[in-house]
Amino acid sequence: MPSLHGQPEALPTDSRAVKRCDQLGAHPFSDTQDGLFRAYLSDAYKATCTQVAQWMHEAGMTSRMDAAGNLIGRYEGQTPGAPALLIGSHLDSVRNAGRYDGMLGVMLGIEVVAHFAAQGLRLPFALEVIGFGDEEGSRFPTSMLTSRAVAGTLDALPLDTVDANGTTLRDVLHSNGLDPTRYLEAAYKPQQVLAYMEAHIEQGPVLEAANMGVGVVTAIAAQYRFKVSMQGVAGHAGTMPMSLRKDALAAAAQAIAAIERIGASGPEDLVATVGQLFVGPGASNVVPGQATFSLDIRAGTAQVRDKAAAEICAALHTIAQQRGITLALERQNDLPPTPCDPDLTERLATSVARVTGHTARRLVSGAGHDAMVMAALTPVCMVFIRCKEGISHNPAEAVRHDDAQQALLVMLDFIRTLAASPAQEPTEFSA
Repeated sequence: MPSLHGQPEALPTDSRAVKRCDQLGAHPFSDTQDGLFRAYLSDAYKATCTQVAQWMHEAGMTSRMDAAGNLIGRYEGQTPGAPALLIGSHLDSVRNAGRYDGMLGVMLGIEVVAHFAAQGLRLPFALEVIGFGDEEGSRFPTSMLTSRAVAGTLDALPLDTVDANGTTLRDVLHSNGLDPTRYLEAAYKPQQVLAYMEAHIEQGPVLEAANMGVGVVTAIAAQYRFKVSMQGVAGHAGTMPMSLRKDALAAAAQAIAAIERIGASGPEDLVATVGQLFVGPGASNVVPGQATFSLDIRAGTAQVRDKAAAEICAALHTIAQQRGITLALERQNDLPPTPCDPDLTERLATSVARVTGHTARRLVSGAGHDAMVMAALTPVCMVFIRCKEGISHNPAEAVRHDDAQQALLVMLDFIRTLAASPAQEPTEFSA
């Protein structure tokens, strides 16, 4: 039996995981002929699951589709039925997507298993690679539906929700041979799981700016999302004196500048964004009487987020009062932070240092991931992989082969040290 100790052997320069993501980036693995769009339980999703399942089998795994439509491959440990280290990410995509968001994490999971299987090595725990079906929420107006099913946090299924074609989730499940009444059976029991690890492209520019190929995630950011409405008085652009105007757009512009200033004044993980702006009545010769915009505030901790939100709200109220504008703030989303498990994160950081020869860069993820849902079931950790210019959710999304291979080495080293730890003794569970 090969040893658990020591560095994994050198890997090829070209990343098979990246090449496979490229292969899956076009029809028939996309619902569109031009660009990539892979919707939950669509024809492209089914074709993708068929191909990925084949790669799972070639890597030495058995595969199954669970009651929620997730694709799961299992590589048994030394003891059949042992708890599993879950390695996962998502198979679905946004419209006009990049090829690596989500999918690269699944492909790297398969490479991990292929590496151990090629050595004839069984671990004290099983390995399961999960391709989640619905992380993006790009088909139905609900996100992370399938990871919530696995984590056991989905209380009820929104069966009557419809996609863009007016087809209900209930009908989509039936047409894919899935029983809506059994959907929640996808949930794992805590004793079935050792931990959850997710590898994902950073979707930001921090690693590239630091000239690092991989990093370690410490937490997934807390988020507030607001709808901000400023109501002024519309008037003729030629006859309304500047001193008497109640210009809602001018007030919004001042507010957006204040939001940017406050967002930039906090720690590195604090961000504040206005991504949408609607102006009424929208005529070139009319002073705007109404402006509505989105406000997204994120930080690694709730305390930092909440402090920034309070400062921003106070600034907006002051601006509205000074300009004679009516202000309405509607909070639409409140997501708590998801800290990654400290012990697993330290282990990952040690593996990064051992593989790269450099101290691991630690990052807060501003984007949501399946890991934030899985944290309700089991301890989680995440590896970030550099992506070109931080671009994601875009066909220009790009990763380097050597970065993907470096991430694979980190994952292998992490798993070897986890398996060699005296604290990790295999135990059986009852399914």
